[in-house]
Amino acid sequence: MKRNGLALAIGCVLLAPMAWANDDAAMETATAAEAAAAPADGEAANGGTTKLDSVVVTARKREETLQDVPIAVTAFTADAMEKLNVEDIGDLDAQVPNLTIYAARGSSSTVTAYIRGIGQSDPLWGVDPGVGIYLDDVYIARPQGALLDVFDVDRVEVLRGPQGTLYGKNTIGGAIKYISKSLPKEAEGYAQLTVGNYGQLDAKGAIGGPLGGSDSPIRARLAVASLNRDGFGENLTNGAPVSDKEINAFRASIGADLSERFDINLAYDWMDDQSGVRGAKMLAPNRFAPTFSPLDDRYDIRSGMPNVNDTEMKGVSATANWRATDSWAFKYIFARRDSDTETNIDFDTLPNKIADVKAFYRDNQTTNELQVNYDGGGMARGVMGIYSFDGEAGGQVLNNFFNASFGDTQGTVYTESLAVYGDWTFDFTDRLSLDVGARWTDEDKHAVVLNRGYTDATFTVPTATVANFNRTVNFKNTSPKVALDYKLSDAVMLYGVASRGFKSGGFNIRANSVAVPRSAEPFKDEQVDSYEVGTKMALADQSLFLNFAYFYNKYKDIQLSVFTAFDSNGDGVDDAFFGDFTNAGKGHVKGLEMEYQWLPSEHWAINGNLAWLNAKYDEFFTQGVNVASSQKFTNAPKFSGAVNLEYRTGLANGGNLSARVGYSYQSEVWPTTDLSPVIRQDGYGLVNAGVIWKVNPDWTLSLQGTNLTDKAYRTTGYNIPVLGVLTGFYGPPRQYTLSARYDF
Repeated sequence: MKRNGLALAIGCVLLAPMAWANDDAAMETATAAEAAAAPADGEAANGGTTKLDSVVVTARKREETLQDVPIAVTAFTADAMEKLNVEDIGDLDAQVPNLTIYAARGSSSTVTAYIRGIGQSDPLWGVDPGVGIYLDDVYIARPQGALLDVFDVDRVEVLRGPQGTLYGKNTIGGAIKYISKSLPKEAEGYAQLTVGNYGQLDAKGAIGGPLGGSDSPIRARLAVASLNRDGFGENLTNGAPVSDKEINAFRASIGADLSERFDINLAYDWMDDQSGVRGAKMLAPNRFAPTFSPLDDRYDIRSGMPNVNDTEMKGVSATANWRATDSWAFKYIFARRDSDTETNIDFDTLPNKIADVKAFYRDNQTTNELQVNYDGGGMARGVMGIYSFDGEAGGQVLNNFFNASFGDTQGTVYTESLAVYGDWTFDFTDRLSLDVGARWTDEDKHAVVLNRGYTDATFTVPTATVANFNRTVNFKNTSPKVALDYKLSDAVMLYGVASRGFKSGGFNIRANSVAVPRSAEPFKDEQVDSYEVGTKMALADQSLFLNFAYFYNKYKDIQLSVFTAFDSNGDGVDDAFFGDFTNAGKGHVKGLEMEYQWLPSEHWAINGNLAWLNAKYDEFFTQGVNVASSQKFTNAPKFSGAVNLEYRTGLANGGNLSARVGYSYQSEVWPTTDLSPVIRQDGYGLVNAGVIWKVNPDWTLSLQGTNLTDKAYRTTGYNIPVLGVLTGFYGPPRQYTLSARYDF
């Protein structure tokens, strides 16, 4: 791997000055219990308390403990994610009830996310995601680069169900919040080096503290990561690695406490993903290349396209906090984000030019948000705000079919959105509280589209125009929320919530308005009305947390990305296709979720989740016929769950040792809207394990293993009969790593 040297150099630079650092440097300690069921004060491993404590979260844009928030939310601290070996947010998949998240087809860092059966798998501009992803309170509008790698993180929160009131559009399934480490008041940092099979070599590190002395009001932090791995497979045509990893990233922040009541923070983040293409296994021979049989290895390919799959993402933000009085606080967030992607998609995976696609994506966004928080210590407290979004996303996709048909998709979608929201909690008694909120959104989508055919693979001489339009559509939405929670005791809370979420509509950028005129018309926004009841319990002297949620969602104007075949030459045979986008109809989703954490003794910890999901279409019209009974929701397994068993004990030298084994399971899933029975993934389970040795307050060694049985399982695929394409993308194979970390 060409960047292994860089990762090693970064690791050496980070570790070298620590070799002679003061042995008395303080170990970073947890401020709250982990989602992985660690003790509140970290002493159980040494024979101390066996009580759990809740993570502090900001799911309602104000600080609350996890067990006091009357919504379904799962939170992971940095220590919890270290124990679970979470390398990117995709590794949270099994640890959150009814969450499905993975790398999109052919990509390493483009995210596909579904919560409770609701999401979006199409990464093209003009299509919005169904699960909102936030980096330090800043919405990431596009999926490219949004499969965030975990480094120097404080916690990750996963909010399940529509979050339309506080988080707005495109959180119809839920939201994932990635919160970086805050600026420290004392000098601190860490360095970590990881090696593993498939040539893995990762280096991570961070340093931060006050600038100009311990009493300085100015603080800063810098975090870096270089993540590298050889390919899981090989391109047998040119020897290039397949499904490798080559990512560099850093985050820098600086803040100043200008007074006791006013502070400001500036942050910059950058990520460069130069990983190669992902491998897709042929699931059946392509009839246009009958001499090529499917390969045995699920990652090997025989592509004739370049091994280029690059994404660069960067962002800058400014956050100002003003505590005007003891009751009123104001927060302003400005952010600008940009990303650029170049990718090669060989649908057929062969050296033949059957379906070779080269794509360029670009986007930029500017957001402004003003929040007003009130908490006067009385019966009412709440948050109000105004939010604006100005975004531009576009690019060009070059399609080469059979080296005989050449066409492109090009254009830009401009989005301007303004929203006003409020969410208030009223404590009628010390046990009964009412939460009410609403969000009003006004959004314009302006699409400029020019899709043409060309004479040859240079894409320079147009022969025909299949779509050419410049149109604007407006969407308005009001998303209310009403929640009631009642504390049966100090240990048990019951809650019920009714809420609404929506996902923006827009235009199909791949439109072929000549063959299918309706494809140039705007598609509608989605809407979900959700009803949920649940309970959060802290039992057995707070050594056992049990959280239950039952929900019922009414889902309408469901947006689906499909391949539509058509007759291009009038001979009565469908010999071409285009990427279509349509509103399918209506459906409903209901489910039951359980999360548990248990400390049966000072040495043992058990945690996990169980989920049941029932998602069905009520209406699904195709050519005027309701075919709902034959359709299925994608990425919506009926049953899923995980269990983690951990043993930890103190050591004579003051260190501690923990060992964990975990098992996760999901039932049958249909990954693609065409419902190919070959791409469908049967139910399967994965086994992970790890050992972490805290040698002393400074040094930590960990040995981790994932997918230890080397289970082969598909996450998605392509089924395009008109091109003879039937392929599947698979999850990672068995991996193991050894890490050394130094905290100072």
